[in-house]
Amino acid sequence: MAEERRTGQTTQDTRRIPSAERDARRPPSTDPEARRRRANQQRRRRNSVFHYIAVLFMAAFVLLLYTFMMERRQSQQQIDDLKQSASAVQTLQGLMTSNEELKDQVEDLQRQAEDLQQKISQLEQERAAAQQETAEGERAIQALDWFWQINEAYVRGRYTLCRKLIQSLEEANLQDTLPKESITDNERFSPYDRYMEIRGRVVK
Repeated sequence: MAEERRTGQTTQDTRRIPSAERDARRPPSTDPEARRRRANQQRRRRNSVFHYIAVLFMAAFVLLLYTFMMERRQSQQQIDDLKQSASAVQTLQGLMTSNEELKDQVEDLQRQAEDLQQKISQLEQERAAAQQETAEGERAIQALDWFWQINEAYVRGRYTLCRKLIQSLEEANLQDTLPKESITDNERFSPYDRYMEIRGRVVK
């Protein structure tokens, strides 16, 4: 009975020991085929680990490359935006410069227009004065023409004709346009004084 109990206890203890411990307690197998299988398994495991590491490395490299390309694209876009901003600033500065130049040109043109307007006004005044002088000259010529006819009629004793000529001269209101000063140095009357003398003798 005692032996059976020890045998049963030994069997139960053997069942309770894990298989790994049992394998460890087993003496190493001397079979070359088993060693070859274990070596192949270990080699396959190492290869699997290497493949896994290589896949992880390639994935990390692809992610780094993608990140680099995205950063480069963003940087290039920022550079393009800065270039566009700089170009816009230069364009704005050019427009402002052109605007200032146009303002200066407008001011110059306004000054030139004012100068031209002043010259035009001066020329118009000179033209009006010339026209007035011309008209006065024409009236003076007409008055002198009447005067010589009056003087000739008076010298010839044709007093009736002389009075008619004097009346025509005064109706045309030309008597005041006769020269009131003599242009000769012979101490003779001026045309106006001579006319007044003849008129005083003929018209009563």
